[in-house]
Formats: sequence, structure tokens, C-alpha cells
Amino acid sequence: MSNFPFEIRPNPTPVPSAERERQLSAPGFGSLFTDHMVTARYDPERGWYGAEVGPYGPLSLAPSSSVLHYGQAIFEGLKAFRRSDGHIVAFRPRDHAARFARSAHRMAMPPLPEELFLGAVEQLVRIDQAWVPRELGHSFYVRPTMLATDPYLGVRPSKTYLFLLFGSPAGNYFAGGVAPVNVWLSRDFVRAAPGGTGAAKVAGNYGASLLAQKEAASHQCEQVVWLDAVERKYVEELGGMNLFFALKDGDKTKLVTPALGDTVLAGVTRSCIIQLARDQGIEVEERKFALDEWLDGMQTGRVVEAFACGTAAVITPIGKVRSNDGEWTVHDKVAGPLALGLRQRLLGIQYGSEPDPYGWCHVLV
Repeated sequence: MSNFPFEIRPNPTPVPSAERERQLSAPGFGSLFTDHMVTARYDPERGWYGAEVGPYGPLSLAPSSSVLHYGQAIFEGLKAFRRSDGHIVAFRPRDHAARFARSAHRMAMPPLPEELFLGAVEQLVRIDQAWVPRELGHSFYVRPTMLATDPYLGVRPSKTYLFLLFGSPAGNYFAGGVAPVNVWLSRDFVRAAPGGTGAAKVAGNYGASLLAQKEAASHQCEQVVWLDAVERKYVEELGGMNLFFALKDGDKTKLVTPALGDTVLAGVTRSCIIQLARDQGIEVEERKFALDEWLDGMQTGRVVEAFACGTAAVITPIGKVRSNDGEWTVHDKVAGPLALGLRQRLLGIQYGSEPDPYGWCHVLV
């Protein structure tokens, strides 16, 4: 995938194989990390330099590093999969590299060259390939990150940056797997405002969401439904995921998903679902979707399914919507056939049990 040069420094004390296999038997999500990570640095004179693969471990940052004060930090999330034929593939890495560059631009950070991004993914997976799970449904989650490192307290873009990339073997994002989740309709908080950073994967977006997420948890809900910041009448996202709604349309079913803009993230999984659905003859509308249309549709039966999607969770059906005004049930709180069918097709492409006519999967090992 890439010819970008990397220095390789193998971890002298990797996790013993028996312990590694024990951990891989039940990886959970987001708490297990592998033996290595990739780093590279940036300054205006040299550009991106010093790319290396080394042991996974703590970072050393000055207390005055600007990321700690002004929040110049972005990230991505993509997955690699071990297939039954033994190959390990990365899923749509170029799309993630392009979005990483767009996020950097929005945060006045230097774009990371695609060759460096792709090379980092390839190098990490190759050296830590023993950590890529073999169990169907498990994956190797890859987290690229960029942060500002200037030891300076003036309010301006940093001049120096650190790029990191590390891996995390992963099971299901939600403990219930594909079981429908309860969601909380947030009336008091918004995720993103026009002109803000909602279309970028900025660390601050997620930090600002945590109070609403805490409120959702207090109502026994797994995620927050975000409305638009201006009128508070249009549904935009669910937590950190894109949303889809299946509507009865005569004798057919169509999908509606909130249109992209500067308050909605252009999800890679979202684009996959749109492509797969249209290729199956399902109409997909990308438009504003009013909260009232959703709530009324659940009562009249016009909205037959609702589900969220993202790299980590793939496709997650919504079973119940709760708010201070009441609660509504979607599809009898059972995963619907459209969500399950699209999920199965997408996972089939990722794991190699179904053909990949789109060229989404890139062989790494």
C-alpha cells in the first residue's frame, strides 16, 4: 500500500503468546492494546519526519503543550479483519486517510500524507498480526491520532505535531452485540453547531458530549439522540454514529438518513450502507429528517426501523426512544430485517465470505 520509510524498533518485552491468546478470547472494546505503536513528528522546516514503529507505551509531553490547553487533537478509527484464507485486510483505509486530512484542515493542523497514513496502518498490522483476532465478529481496531505539541501558551495553531497510531483487538462495541439499544432524546445539549467542528473527528466534540451521555445513562439508555443546534427539530446523529430510518413507501421500504453538512460527520460506514442499499434496489434519501416525522412515524407504523452505524459498532438497531416527554418503541424492540440484512452483507465483505465489488478491502498481510 505504501512506500513511506519507517524505522522498526521491535518491542523487547512483548506480551507472551499464551497471555495474548487469553486476552484475545474476550477482548471487549477499547481496553486491550497491542505490543507496538507508530509515531511520526512534524515541524515547518522538515515537514513530517521520523516515522517509526516502536513499543506501545506512555508519551512524554510538556505541561505547556498546546493540545492540553487549546484542544488541537483529531483522530480516526478503522478496522482490519482476519479472513478465513489467512489474509488480513484493512477496510477502506484511503477513505479514513482522506477524512483524517479534512479534520486536520478544520483544526488548522498540517495534513498527514496519505502514504504515511497507509504505511502506518500496514506496518502496525504486520508487526502485530498475531494480535488480529481469529473469531468471526472480532476485529483489529486501529486508532490514528494527531495532537499539537508546541510548549507555548499563546492562542495560535501549534507549529509542531505528533502523529500516533496504535491497535486494539475488539469484540462488540455494545455488550448486547446486535440487540436493539435504548436511546435518550437530548433536549438540553447539542453535538454541533453550524460553522463548528461537527463534520470533523475532533477530540473536543466527544468530550463535550459526555455530560449528555451521562444523562442518557441515568435513564437506562446507551446513546444520545442529537438534534440540530438552531431549531432543535431535526435529528442529526446518535452518539458518535450516523442514523438511518426505514420508512414504508407504498409496498416498498425506503431509507432516509440525515444529509451531510458541517454538523454531521461523513461516516465511512454510512457511505457503505448507502451504496449497498441502492445496489439492492432500495431507495435512499439524504435529507433533513424531523424529530416529529420520526416520533409520529413510530406511532403510525410508517417508521418501521431505525438504526445507527459507525466503524466501531457496524450497525446497531434502535429499540426504544426515551425523553422527558415519554417513550416510543421501534419495531417491537426487535432488530429489523433491513438493518440485519445490510449488516450481514457488510460483514460478509469485510470478512471475505462475500465478494467485494467495490474494492473496499486492502490486503495487508
